[in-house]
Amino acid sequence: MKHQLYQLCLAFIDKRIDNATEALLQAQEASNDDTKSSAGDKFETGREMAQQDINRNKQLLADAQQQKAVLLSLADVNEATKVRSGSLVITNNGSFYISISAGQLQLEGKTYFAVSAASPIGKLLIGKTIGEKFDFNGKAYLIMDIK
Repeated sequence: MKHQLYQLCLAFIDKRIDNATEALLQAQEASNDDTKSSAGDKFETGREMAQQDINRNKQLLADAQQQKAVLLSLADVNEATKVRSGSLVITNNGSFYISISAGQLQLEGKTYFAVSAASPIGKLLIGKTIGEKFDFNGKAYLIMDIK
């Protein structure tokens, strides 16, 4: 189960990397085209906007690559008695895969939430053990299993 969730997260982040790479290439091409065909103030404005697009897409790509590095470090995390990065935590109010922020994942008809250890709920989960309780957004959670 955890391996399948890992694969879903990997596919999610690979898609983000592909999208950011494609957007970056398009922004660079648009900048090059604008450079060839513009003049005066319009040139400077267009060039600045293109540069902002390039910078934003570079940042998105860097963030996605950093998330992939985090995910790759979790490839072989074994079960533990305490929640840590790489754990699959089953609670009475949902199941959480502590990995990257990939949101809601569907697997075998069940919903799982891929969350980072730095997320608000991730911070609450880290270090907890089976049987521990915590509150999040006005909801009481009980940790039923850690895989």
